[in-house]
Amino acid sequence: MQIAIIGAGNIGSAITGGLVGSKSIAPSSIIVSDINQANLDAIKKIDNQIIITSDNKDAVSKADLVILAVKPWLVQSVLFDLSKVLKDDKILVSIAAGIDFEFLSHTIDQQMTMFRVMPNTAISIGESMTLISSQNATKEQEVYVINLFSKLGKAILIPESLMGSATSVASCGIAYALRYIRASTEGAVELGFNAEVATQIVAQTMKGAAELILTNNSHPEVEIDKVTTPGGWTIKGLNEMEAHGFTNAVIKGLKANK
Repeated sequence: MQIAIIGAGNIGSAITGGLVGSKSIAPSSIIVSDINQANLDAIKKIDNQIIITSDNKDAVSKADLVILAVKPWLVQSVLFDLSKVLKDDKILVSIAAGIDFEFLSHTIDQQMTMFRVMPNTAISIGESMTLISSQNATKEQEVYVINLFSKLGKAILIPESLMGSATSVASCGIAYALRYIRASTEGAVELGFNAEVATQIVAQTMKGAAELILTNNSHPEVEIDKVTTPGGWTIKGLNEMEAHGFTNAVIKGLKANK
């Protein structure tokens, strides 16, 4: 399958690099379009066999699957320009946050197979949590797109009605997790570690905690119970955090945009 990526900014280049790095997509099967030559030059540094162009229509006309990786405010003008070459024999994948299927359908064929994809910034290192919704897609097409983005981390299919929530939990959520790392690092410095060592300790601890959940397929509370001995340090620390509104603060942060 030939893949066109429209937009070679941070997200477009991250997707390109991730797909090439997975070695499951031939670089010559990827064509990347951008108006910025510096961005295209950077794409060539990923792999010289990737095809680059500044002509969006040329890229789309040669593709089976089109990944729209432009800023949300550019979506309408870009799609309008592509409307004559975006036919219903192609698959459109939109990365633009907040742009729903109804909006997309105003500019292109309503019968076209469309996907909305919400990754997070960890896509640049192949560790994204990516949420996907589909419209007019067959089961085979859904499996293909899920597998495609699974090469860049973990990907799951959700109803479009949950895409806003997905933005809070997965896309914004990575910033919330990083804020915990920052706070815990500051605490570690108060406990006597220098900042660089503290950051490494906290980041690896967070990584290990996440891997326990993913590897064991367990509930967080199950893993917490393993380290909370009666009268121990862990339960005292947890109770002190809860007394200052830890869980409630996280939930309120996630729901802030609802």
